[in-house]
Amino acid sequence: MKIYWFEAQAPRRVLALVKHLGITAEFAELDLMGGDLKTPAYARLNPNMKAPVLVDGEFVLWESSAIMAYLCIKAGSDMWPAHAPAEQVEVLRWLGWNDCHWSEVVGPFYFEHIIKPGFGFGTPDREELKTKVDGLLRYAKVLDEHLKGREFVACGRLTIADFQLASMATSWRESEMPLADFSNVVRWLDGLMRIPAWADPWPAERTRRADAG
Repeated sequence: MKIYWFEAQAPRRVLALVKHLGITAEFAELDLMGGDLKTPAYARLNPNMKAPVLVDGEFVLWESSAIMAYLCIKAGSDMWPAHAPAEQVEVLRWLGWNDCHWSEVVGPFYFEHIIKPGFGFGTPDREELKTKVDGLLRYAKVLDEHLKGREFVACGRLTIADFQLASMATSWRESEMPLADFSNVVRWLDGLMRIPAWADPWPAERTRRADAG
């Protein structure tokens, strides 16, 4: 099994899951600035030219939520409840909420404060982010209310929904996301950081700028 990645939100949740479940895999780090995602070989793996991508024998899979579900099935983990349809629906609800709502409002803060300086795209545009605050507050309130009395997002235990949502806001302090007043969200995010694989998901050994062929 081989996983293509670079340091960003979507690869983070996949790599954290691999480490958390103790799955053996080869990690091929992509050079974003060097154009690795735009090579013809990589585009054949993922026509979206994004990461992560999982290659398992002849099977190729992209989209982090699908990859996480696949990894759980391979490992027999109920972080994706493959044999519990009602729990699947609950996890899917939050995966969809993340993609349609949460990622849309926290993503700009992550981009301005983490991606731009990290990849040499410039300095954060705090004036532009002022226009994003109301949207973030709206959905942070939804998540905060849901997390009252809950340690995890779905099914009463750690699932891939936690990794999906948390990856978008793990760096909320560095990204200057206005989440401090949402105590349940902060408690949940800080609690996940006590999971070793989540706190440090990046591979200790990896193949840099690996050929996608």
